[in-house]
Amino acid sequence: MKVYPDVKDVEEFKQQPGDYQIAVKKVVRSHAINELYGSQVFDEPAIALAPTPHWKWLSCRVAMEEFHHHIRFRELADQIGVKSEEMDTKNKRPLSVFEFKMKTFEEFCVIKAVADLGEVLQVEDLMHCSFVPLRNIARATLPEEKFHCQFGHDFCKEFMQKPGGREKLQQALDRFFPLCPAFFGSAGSKNNEMLRKYGIKFRRNEEMRSDYMARVRVLVEDKLGLRLPEVKLAA
Repeated sequence: MKVYPDVKDVEEFKQQPGDYQIAVKKVVRSHAINELYGSQVFDEPAIALAPTPHWKWLSCRVAMEEFHHHIRFRELADQIGVKSEEMDTKNKRPLSVFEFKMKTFEEFCVIKAVADLGEVLQVEDLMHCSFVPLRNIARATLPEEKFHCQFGHDFCKEFMQKPGGREKLQQALDRFFPLCPAFFGSAGSKNNEMLRKYGIKFRRNEEMRSDYMARVRVLVEDKLGLRLPEVKLAA
């Protein structure tokens, strides 16, 4: 596809075609809503579930950064004219992955390891976004998303040293991971086609999902020595 020229600020954004503005708003709105929802259902509750002060401290850092990601995207949403009612999770459902009922800190560590790896891929695809303010947010949040993924990996490794730890992690992975591939949307998506047309995203959903499955398999099987559950990939 032809490379769309950079749109350097909100004023230039307002001069772009209507479809361009709609596409950017969809991405910004989605990230703002899902960063907030994930923080509320996973990151904040994990602080209470963490078994030691050290783990609570690091969980607080993760929660703080995730809430800050929401704030960054929400501020940009306000600047580009996303309506407040469109930011309400009562009107816009978050991703299905957030419907998972987390009960243990082991589950939280698995979530950070495998779900935040998916978020890393999503943010990587925005690193060269034609809308420069969105690109800048991606560049600011990517190192933190990588830290969250590493957090999950490191604490999964620690749990493996505890009696029954490996079994609990495998059970958590079996319960949670089947929700993850849908994070990337459907193949042949018209929405994704529009995002790529305007240089907001660069890869097809199916390409990103394939990359994710390859990376998560290395993480789970090669690095953690666990079994990656077989899942039916989204069509």
